[in-house]
Amino acid sequence: MGGGGQELLGPDLAAGIPLSSLEPNKAIVGHTNGENVLVVRIGDDVHAIGATCTHYGGPLGDGIVVGTTVRCPWHHACFDLRTGIAQGAPALGDLPCWNVERSGDLVQIRTKREPARPAPPKEAPSSIVAVGAGAATTAFATTLRKEGYTGPITVVGGEDPGPVDRPNLSKDYLAGNAPDEWIPLGLPDGVELVANDPAKAIDVRAKTVTTTSGRVLAYDALLYATGAEPSRLPIPGADAPHVHTLRTLADSRAIIAKATSGAKRAVVIGASFIGLEVAASLVARGLEVHVVGPETVPLARVLGEDLGRLVMKVHEDKGTRFHLGKKPKTIGASSVELDDGTSLPCDLVVLGVGVKPRVALAESAGLKVDRGVVVDEELRTSAPSVWAAGDVARYPDPRSGESIRVEHWVVAERQGQAAARAMLGSATAYRDVPFFWSAHHDLVLAYVGHAASWDAIEVFGSIEGRDCAVAYRKSGNVLAVATINRDKTSLRVEAAMHDGDAAAIEAALRAGG
Repeated sequence: MGGGGQELLGPDLAAGIPLSSLEPNKAIVGHTNGENVLVVRIGDDVHAIGATCTHYGGPLGDGIVVGTTVRCPWHHACFDLRTGIAQGAPALGDLPCWNVERSGDLVQIRTKREPARPAPPKEAPSSIVAVGAGAATTAFATTLRKEGYTGPITVVGGEDPGPVDRPNLSKDYLAGNAPDEWIPLGLPDGVELVANDPAKAIDVRAKTVTTTSGRVLAYDALLYATGAEPSRLPIPGADAPHVHTLRTLADSRAIIAKATSGAKRAVVIGASFIGLEVAASLVARGLEVHVVGPETVPLARVLGEDLGRLVMKVHEDKGTRFHLGKKPKTIGASSVELDDGTSLPCDLVVLGVGVKPRVALAESAGLKVDRGVVVDEELRTSAPSVWAAGDVARYPDPRSGESIRVEHWVVAERQGQAAARAMLGSATAYRDVPFFWSAHHDLVLAYVGHAASWDAIEVFGSIEGRDCAVAYRKSGNVLAVATINRDKTSLRVEAAMHDGDAAAIEAALRAGG
């Protein structure tokens, strides 16, 4: 064990290991001075960085090396092996680096290196404003500072405490397994947060944002990242006080307050990812939970029927009761009435029936809108000096050739990172492959790619055995892959999709692991 209670892994790197024992482009984990270190040989160079992902603590030694980066197996964060810098979300914090000493065939790692300090960008706006305080904006502001931007950054948000770890709101936090201090994401030093005073107007000619209170903020560059808002059902009772949606920290706390103050039975309307995650969290708190949905198999539209049935069985085995092929007709004070006449007694109702991009502000500002804010391959909108990122952005997908809008946490963060680099003059086409994960009790799904539809599904491994990769194909091409307990397959597919390497995608699917 290390001095801080960390279990030390692998060889003693301070004593040294043979260079010949390092297989090129393959990570090993050792330790030095009480800390675990990831070591990778690339050509004649050896790099040493922290071995634990700064997002949720994933073991980087179980990930894969791609070029000069290492990818985390849990949620696909990406770190530069040469600098330890977090290049790709969901990790935003950097890793420590160590000096590598070589004497003949002996490699020793004993002392840390000072973090690399970025040079100021050659091109930089005089001031930057971000409208929206979610995942995209957090990654955006963090990246601006990492890239050496020292100018003023103002974030205009709708509610306290500003950016939060939104995936946790329907998972561990709602289930009671994550403390409050884990939830706020925070913003870099020197970033002004304007909370509880959302933007009400954007003037792209004058380059100003006006808040609800009347405050006028000038900008040289603007990020539009207003995200999405939960949909409500047009049925009687949908706006009752015991009927909740889940988007903000306040929403999650309101559901928790109800669940912990005498509620015994809950109805979740919508067998969506967030609906089922809420169901799992409420079951973990001891509530009787009923899920209502119009489909016959939950998540079949995204995952296919076989994988959807597995997810359903996992929930049923924990006590959740499904009412599928049905719709709610009315929501009463103590029950939900379905369209087939069934009455479900309840104390609490949660709606998980989708979200809508927040585009009203963009439309009034004259930005091009088409089921989202339209952006180009560098995430620029139709207005000069305005970029958009996250749930609200409709962008050109390099793999399908179509314009898509993706409601994934990691996509929002990576688009925020890309928009920051574009503002500082280092724009490249946004090519990151969409990725998300979803937890259902002890079942965790990972999904890479984007398949709005498919004509064939191919299963590698066993869905029932919870060891599989499921490929969604159209005209033979793999558009997306869902995995269970095949983290490296998911990572390899993501890398191959990014490179447009169809053969590597097929090889990754067949390799397993």
